[in-house]
Amino acid sequence: MVKTFLFRSIMGIFFGAFLTVLAAICFVYLGQQPVLDGEVFVKNALGTLFCGWFFTVSPLYFEVKSLKLSQQTLLHFCTVALLYFVLAFGIGWIPVQLNSILFFIALFLVFYAVIWSAFYLYFRHVAKTLNGELKNL
Repeated sequence: MVKTFLFRSIMGIFFGAFLTVLAAICFVYLGQQPVLDGEVFVKNALGTLFCGWFFTVSPLYFEVKSLKLSQQTLLHFCTVALLYFVLAFGIGWIPVQLNSILFFIALFLVFYAVIWSAFYLYFRHVAKTLNGELKNL
């Protein structure tokens, strides 16, 4: 489990770094912004790195066999929601206005539900396929 945690940590940080570089390139070339504010860039880069880390490490909840799927999902949801919203408000990704807060909470819930459902259906399909192959042995 420790090796998996470390591997996912490294992958998440690298993915966050990739997104940071991609966003910076987009701001410079597509946004026609010749110069980036260094302080803003560093703050956003660190936020993106941290997001990359916790979004790749937090699915480890789903590998704890002693927990039910509902418990794993609740732990994962609470972890990513808390960390993301604290980070997003702290950095300024989400304006602290009621309309913005409600909009981003709704958006988060929709994305979480869609992604969770997609993974659930995928792994259910994999389990059915493997069980079918075992019956044929």
